Amino acid sequence: MRKTFIIGGIVAIIALLLSWNRIFPFRGATTPVTDSSNLPGIQTGMAPWTPEIAHLRARLAGIGLPALGSEGSALHIHQHLDLVIDGSPVAVPANIGINEAEGFISPIHTHDTSGIIHVESNTIQDFTLGQFFDIWGVRFERDSIGGYSTSATSTLRVYADGALVPGDPRALVLTAHQEIVVVYGTDREIPKTIPSSYSFPPGD
Repeated sequence: MRKTFIIGGIVAIIALLLSWNRIFPFRGATTPVTDSSNLPGIQTGMAPWTPEIAHLRARLAGIGLPALGSEGSALHIHQHLDLVIDGSPVAVPANIGINEAEGFISPIHTHDTSGIIHVESNTIQDFTLGQFFDIWGVRFERDSIGGYSTSATSTLRVYADGALVPGDPRALVLTAHQEIVVVYGTDREIPKTIPSSYSFPPGD
């Protein structure tokens, strides 16, 4: 009788855990911020930068993200990125994080040159701006982007929804309908108006 009671209790606990997981889906842990300069294929030259695909799978493994066979559906949000270097806009290229030849896609990627970032993941977790640049294959650190580093006259600034991001911009968590502005240059080259929002297409 006692054995039957114990087995029944274990079954009940397992059933409770399974139902709890359906109600509250697992939220994966945030990947730790990495030193992007150590990732394979990272571009450290001057803008513009192309989507670095040759080493994409290795970089995904290096930052703990999967190479998906198709776009994930558990989490689906978008952000918009404006990039300004030395006072001039730099295009965010299409197909960042997409390797069509090998048939895989990153949880963070782009489809066109609009600057819209797509986060489409099979797990509900936080993704960061640093991970996006790692997937793109562009060096992005607290004080540097590509071949540009903070100097006596030029600095790297990152804004989210119009507000200056304090601390390490790599750790900025990507949220739905976020407007991100990454600026490198002198004080005179900083845009006079930092956009605080973006008009996303319907359905995005």
